[in-house]
Amino acid sequence: MSRLCKKTQSVCKDEPLSDGDISRKLTLLRQIVRSCYGPHGRLKQVHNNVGGHVQTTSTSAVLLRTMQTSEPLLKLLIVSLQNHVHRFSDCGLFAAILCLGLVENSKRLNIRTSVAISVNRHLQGFCNTYLMGRDCNCKVKIDYSSCQDLLALARSTIRSKPACGLSSSETDHISTLVMKAFLQTIPTNSSDNDNVHLGRTVVVALEGEAVENSAVCSGLLVDMPEIFPSEAIERLKSGPYRVVVFSASLSGDLSEIGKRTLEIHHGADPEAGLLDKLLQLGEQVIKDGVTLFMCQRVIHPVLQQFLREHGVVVVERLGIAFLDPVITMTGAQAMATFHSPVPAEAYGQVKALQIQCFGSRKMLHLIPSGNPVVCTMVLCHRNETMLDELKLTCEKAAHVLRLTLKEPYALLGGGCTEAHLAAYIRHMWTHLNTRYPDFCPEPPTNSASQGCVLDSFLAKLNALNVAIEMSSLLLEVKALEDDAMVNGVEFLALIELDQDTGFPGVGCLQQVITNLYQSCFNAVSGWKQDWRHRVDFQKV
Repeated sequence: MSRLCKKTQSVCKDEPLSDGDISRKLTLLRQIVRSCYGPHGRLKQVHNNVGGHVQTTSTSAVLLRTMQTSEPLLKLLIVSLQNHVHRFSDCGLFAAILCLGLVENSKRLNIRTSVAISVNRHLQGFCNTYLMGRDCNCKVKIDYSSCQDLLALARSTIRSKPACGLSSSETDHISTLVMKAFLQTIPTNSSDNDNVHLGRTVVVALEGEAVENSAVCSGLLVDMPEIFPSEAIERLKSGPYRVVVFSASLSGDLSEIGKRTLEIHHGADPEAGLLDKLLQLGEQVIKDGVTLFMCQRVIHPVLQQFLREHGVVVVERLGIAFLDPVITMTGAQAMATFHSPVPAEAYGQVKALQIQCFGSRKMLHLIPSGNPVVCTMVLCHRNETMLDELKLTCEKAAHVLRLTLKEPYALLGGGCTEAHLAAYIRHMWTHLNTRYPDFCPEPPTNSASQGCVLDSFLAKLNALNVAIEMSSLLLEVKALEDDAMVNGVEFLALIELDQDTGFPGVGCLQQVITNLYQSCFNAVSGWKQDWRHRVDFQKV
């Protein structure tokens, strides 16, 4: 398969912002991430130039992962943003918009790069210091005595991803499940309060089922073989049951030995020798009272049949993703070879085994003994695209809840934090006579430079402040415009965009909203209550 264009190697250049091609790419990247911002952000379909799998998303983790560029500056920005998303699982689009906006404005202001970097860095440190302080008025302490704060935090993360395609009731249901899964992974009887080890949440995706069928189960749910006899579980005695786990392949193939030299005597059958070794392993685990036999890879059919005839439940092809949760939950040690006997300390245990049905899919439920620090979240959705986005969003929301254990604070959403920070910095700059040396260790080239960089920084905060509300407001204006045209009401409004923020001015928006509201109220009786329901004037 040939390329559409020849691949070029990455080349580092001096003053990359002076290159018009790089500037256009930065602008394009900023437009992509800004249009995805907020609960009403636009979706993006990602695919390569020759087709292949198409992803519909507005999530920064997916967008940044699929973007490929040969420009070193763009690579640096994307890798930095990916590291931010990996650490915090939130605000990836916010960080991208702010970063790209400051880079573009530093070029537009036509001042020395060192001055812009120094001022922006000190303003960032000033914001961090204020946000970490006790007198910060835009953060809320998480109350763990009630589930409302955790539920609101999970709901705000899930609602910001329109590609999940969830209704209001479905969003509340998924948010509750994320909170329940988070609470189940917190140990309740930890002896060391300083070093608490959180459990694991395994996400199982089921396509074609209703979202309301999603659930959280204590323990693990693993796929059952198609020929698995359900009556084998019913014949089991009451638990707990002994478990053995193998990470090595038990297929009995010579290829599993690796690149080694084998010396085979004349007339010997190496495959038969391996099979005998596997059967000896089966006899040992049966003698030791093993009820659940699990393997990360493939198990030889003869060994499977031998174990099942003796009442052992066999689960193969467990996968690397389930291996660590199984070890954590059961307390077993993964055996890396079958050529040596299984020691007694390598065995684990589970409390009970059950069969759970989700639609047409049957799964084996491993119920843990003692404190269940491992749980399984079953996510259902109508199609694969929405299911992939929902799975990623729930994993990010769960990570955000985990971070609250380290810092039990949450910032106000809807642009409130950005507006508060911008107003606080402006207040410190003007009314408290805070001069430039307090913000930057390097003096500016002229007195106008400090004001330009400060205005640029505050403009980007204000742009992020109105991004969410503007996306929602414009959809409401468009809906009312369509309704007005149907009822014969003339509607014409010219909105001028602010050059710094890229969004309509507040005064212009208020005038447009007032005119539109008055026209609709005069034309159709009873629209006043509906309009107040659609647009909250306190947010505009």
